[in-house]
Amino acid sequence: MKYNFSSVTPRYFVGSKKWNEIHEFLPGFAGDIVPFSVADMEFENAPEIREGLKAYIDKYILGYADPTKEFKDAVCSWMERRHNWHVKPEWILSSTGVIKAFYTAIRAFTKPGEGVMLMTPIYYPMYTAIEKNNRKLVKTSLVNLDGRYEVDWMDFEEKAKEPNTKLLILCSPHNPCGRVWTREELQRIGRICIDNGVIICSDEIHFDIVMPGYQHTVFASISEEFAQHSIICTAPSKTFNLAGMQTSNIIIPNKELREEFRNVELTECINPKCNILGYEANRIAYEECENWLEECLTVINKNRLMVEAFMEKEFPAVKITPLEGTYLLWMDFNALGIDYRDLAKLLREEAQLFFDDGYIFGDEGKGFERWNLACPTRYIEEGLERMKIALSVKK
Repeated sequence: MKYNFSSVTPRYFVGSKKWNEIHEFLPGFAGDIVPFSVADMEFENAPEIREGLKAYIDKYILGYADPTKEFKDAVCSWMERRHNWHVKPEWILSSTGVIKAFYTAIRAFTKPGEGVMLMTPIYYPMYTAIEKNNRKLVKTSLVNLDGRYEVDWMDFEEKAKEPNTKLLILCSPHNPCGRVWTREELQRIGRICIDNGVIICSDEIHFDIVMPGYQHTVFASISEEFAQHSIICTAPSKTFNLAGMQTSNIIIPNKELREEFRNVELTECINPKCNILGYEANRIAYEECENWLEECLTVINKNRLMVEAFMEKEFPAVKITPLEGTYLLWMDFNALGIDYRDLAKLLREEAQLFFDDGYIFGDEGKGFERWNLACPTRYIEEGLERMKIALSVKK
């Protein structure tokens, strides 16, 4: 490989919550482990980004900045090359994060008391966004068919038809279940929503992280009609490990929806924009780092296959949801008969495995764990061995 995907720089006490959590649970622990929880990578950033930002700092002051033409051109080119979606520069609004964007979408396109639909289990900040904005959660549970999740179409349509349901926050690819929704599934979701006056806010932050044999479809790329009824939330943060840059690209083809979204942003901040280094890191990533991404995907897929093979051999009762997209593996431990709270404690204290516990994604996630695979392979191997020792006692 051209790039380094074998080194890890520990991030204790530099603001990384997931690294600090190790010391919270295991005071004084000094072992060579990494946390497998919060969804940022433990890979080094692409050298093109590191060196490019150094050169930028050497040349320019770090003042206020608007998105440049070069930045927007890089975003448009990426969408065309990687996702076969033609984006116009004027459609792009910058946001400090996708979470902030779906908070804004809730305020822009629903009123207090109105319904926001989620397909659960789902990324937990979406629940918080609905609750904190005094909207009503409209929950439609995904159906777990022997580890693979499908939409409950009857329930989905019933919920969409409720007059109070105004917005769907779609997670595509789905977090934590790892589904890459097919074009046909997205067409059906869109048709039901549009026919019932439900706007679609599609969180596609993981859209570049897709396993071999699968193809991500940007919701708005399906048709002009779909584009005119949707807000597409994207970012380089998952793809290139740039979450700390706090730069996301919120793409809204419909001018009226775009203006309403922007107007609500202006009620939160008179000058909503991202930071100057975030714009530059995004531009460099999309223009110079495609080869880095291809190697990264190879490592993630290798890690996925390793966990699947190990669990099938050692703990076949643990069901692994097929990973189609994201670098987050969804694992069902319920058949082991361990209470979900005891499971989380056992994994942390006995196996030194720090996952995201499934219950935070909703009631459907109790007894599940979400494993972040975006780290050097040797840490996956070592984690599996620690799991084997800890769980063998419970067999």
